[in-house]
Amino acid sequence: MKIAVCISQVPDSTTKIKIGSDGKTIDNQGVTFIINPYDEFAIEEALKLKEKTGGETIAISVGKDTVKETLRKAFAMGIEKGILVKTDEIMDSYAIAKNLASVLDEIKPDIIFFGKQSIDYDSSQIAVMTAEFLGIPSISVVVDLQITGNAVRAEREIEGGKEVVESTLPLIISAQKGLNNPRYPNLKGIMQAKTKPIEEKQPAYTGNKTETLNMKLPPTKAKGKIVGTDVTAVPELVRLLKEEAKVI
Repeated sequence: MKIAVCISQVPDSTTKIKIGSDGKTIDNQGVTFIINPYDEFAIEEALKLKEKTGGETIAISVGKDTVKETLRKAFAMGIEKGILVKTDEIMDSYAIAKNLASVLDEIKPDIIFFGKQSIDYDSSQIAVMTAEFLGIPSISVVVDLQITGNAVRAEREIEGGKEVVESTLPLIISAQKGLNNPRYPNLKGIMQAKTKPIEEKQPAYTGNKTETLNMKLPPTKAKGKIVGTDVTAVPELVRLLKEEAKVI
């Protein structure tokens, strides 16, 4: 079985983000980049499936040469091969999905794993768009997965409960927290990661569908206000919620 997992490089969630001088991108100075945390669930599920059925695993990403470090982190977990669509351009979700679909159509994996979303843009778009470009089914926000032969049974989160979806290979799965517990790289995996191959490809598609006009940090949180300590403060509290906070 050929198993692909699409991963992205994102700023560490503990990093203090600053806006770049262009006002449209973040300032990368001093920023630590990591594998998107949701993609770690995708990597683990790919590795579990390989251990069960055999075959090979391939990690795919889009971005600058520095993304190779993120691919090598996937190697350290156990992924065998890597493909980087190398570009210095900042691509939107549509362009990334188009380029991933081009690579996936070429290598024709039996199953493709994504994280449910990236923690930087939080769009949750790329997995479903890639599936649409490839013309194959997609099951998102998956918290339990069973594959028997060509048959797939997935449990996914929905508002207020869970939903069971059945499908067949090939298809795309986007992983949610709870699907598994990602393994930690061991010393052997870290050493082997240095020599595993990364194939570079040029983008098959350029040109975004969206444009970032500006980027800004959220406003500084206002100081709290104490309007009273007993029931006599209720009328003033209601007034403030209506007139200042405008939440009621």
